[in-house]
Amino acid sequence: MLWLILGGLVLVAFLGGLRSFEKAQVATIKSFAAWLAALGGLSLAVLLFLSGRGSLALSGFLLLGPLLWEYVRGTRPTPAPGSRGDAPRPRAQGAMTREEAWQVLGLTPGADAEAIRAAHRRLMRGAHPDGGGSDWLAARVNQARDVLLGGNRK
Repeated sequence: MLWLILGGLVLVAFLGGLRSFEKAQVATIKSFAAWLAALGGLSLAVLLFLSGRGSLALSGFLLLGPLLWEYVRGTRPTPAPGSRGDAPRPRAQGAMTREEAWQVLGLTPGADAEAIRAAHRRLMRGAHPDGGGSDWLAARVNQARDVLLGGNRK
């Protein structure tokens, strides 16, 4: 009975751990997997060495290879703060023009205020940072709405 309870607790802990990866970035998951493999290989090497199988212990150290290679080459990707691992984004040069605002919202010049609001809502559903979108893209969509509606946002 004790093993059944312990097994259930381990299962609950495992599923809880999977929930933490639900909104994680791909780079974070890759880094975690590399470190997990490295620690597993190191543990394997120590156990093999302590059991008198030193020649086999070298195979455990092979799991450290990819992590060491990334460290030596210095190619570990480091996303910019707040970028969520997106591709490099262009920086805005000054204020957005009305033409750029029409392009960002995907509307033709002369659309009415209701069409602008509808396009803004539609784009923000996918671009909002709380929903896994990009901070930069959400800011551009908001800026486009503000340029086109001016002070008349309501």
